[in-house]
Amino acid sequence: MYVPRFNALDDREEIVRLVAAVGVAQLVTVSADGRPEATLLPLLWDDDRLVFHMARGNQHWRAIPPGAAALAVVTGPDAYVSPAWYPSKAEHGRVVPTWNYSAIHFTGRAEVHEDPGWLLGAVTRLTDAHERPRADPWGVGDAPRQYIDKQLRAIVGVEFRIEQVEAKAKLSQNRDAADVAGVIAGLRREGGPREHQVADDMEARRTADA
Repeated sequence: MYVPRFNALDDREEIVRLVAAVGVAQLVTVSADGRPEATLLPLLWDDDRLVFHMARGNQHWRAIPPGAAALAVVTGPDAYVSPAWYPSKAEHGRVVPTWNYSAIHFTGRAEVHEDPGWLLGAVTRLTDAHERPRADPWGVGDAPRQYIDKQLRAIVGVEFRIEQVEAKAKLSQNRDAADVAGVIAGLRREGGPREHQVADDMEARRTADA
């Protein structure tokens, strides 16, 4: 990933929060015959590994040899930035459109798991992570065990051993304070929920850097 110094996201806690908020990643691998494969999957970040599962009917997992090099991409909110929002446009006109976004790239090695016990542990922890904030959380144990066993036979797990984490938050850090304020205002005025989230991220970054 290309990460200019001022866009680098180095705070591990912030990276963990972003991954948890997004909750999914594009798992990318290359098969033995050189064919790239990608699948969007829910993920669980567990210390030095990511845990995924996918449908057994998805042929992607069959194209993952043991210890295969892999990339997992987590993409945060993103939005188009109009040069019309920069006050500096009126001063010198040297402005162009861009795109603001946050992204995290994990590189590592992938291993497929078919063991029912491993799968049960993985989906239980993933479910608990998403259900925990609810007033009345649903748990895997709430469903009949025979039904759960049947569902487990329909999936496979992927364990992703992390070798490197690169994180980037491109939020107009290369612009002056007036231009940043102009982008935030433009996103809030002309955008929808996605643009508003980028504006929130820019506000938080501006406050953190103050």
